Amino acid sequence: QLQLVESGGGLVQPGGSLTLSCVVSGFSLNDHAMGWFRQAPGKEREGISCINNQGGTINYKASVKDRFTISRDTAKNTVYLQMHSLKFEDTAIYYCARTSGPNCASGFGTWGQGTQVTVSS
Repeated sequence: QLQLVESGGGLVQPGGSLTLSCVVSGFSLNDHAMGWFRQAPGKEREGISCINNQGGTINYKASVKDRFTISRDTAKNTVYLQMHSLKFEDTAIYYCARTSGPNCASGFGTWGQGTQVTVSS
C-alpha cells in the first residue's frame, strides 16, 4: 500500500531547529523523487525542495535554502527535512510528496497528511 507519513513537527521558538521525517511504504526511494512543501494559513502551498531518485537535490524556495536541508535514508525508507534558524514565517503545515517518476520534474501526485510546525515565542 502506497503511504507517506510525516512526523517531527511541533512548537519551536524562533531560532530553533526541527527535523521532519517522511516514512514511505509501497514503493522505493530509488525509483521516485520526493519533495517537501508547506502551506501557511491563508496562503497557497509552496514547494521547499526536492530530492531525486539518485539523491540529487533542488531547492525551490530561496528564502529557506540556507536554513533547510532535504536528505534521505533509503535503508529506512525515509526522507528528512532539517530546519534551522526557524522564523515566525516558517509556521505552516509541512507535507512530503512523491513524484510519478525518478526526477523532480515528474510531477507530485501522492501526498502525506502533513505535520504542523509552529514557530512561536
